[in-house]
Amino acid sequence: MAIRFQVHGAVQGVGYRRYVEREAQALDLAGWVRNELDGSVSGEVEGPAGALAIFRARLAEGPAYAAVGQLDWEALDVRSSLPHPFQIIR
Repeated sequence: MAIRFQVHGAVQGVGYRRYVEREAQALDLAGWVRNELDGSVSGEVEGPAGALAIFRARLAEGPAYAAVGQLDWEALDVRSSLPHPFQIIR
């Protein structure tokens, strides 16, 4: 299962991307995360439904200095070949 996500709030400059990368790798998920010009963080992730549910909950929580305001979560129609292990892209 592949998902596109976008996280809004105070999520840049607080270690959010590194947090996402660490959590995704701990769950053995494929994908990537990056900062967006509008101040959000977005990415794509792929893995088993159970691991994705845990990952989604961790995205909503974020690291200590982040303040997640909104989490957009959209299933992708096509299974993609996302990078494994999960990584930060620029």
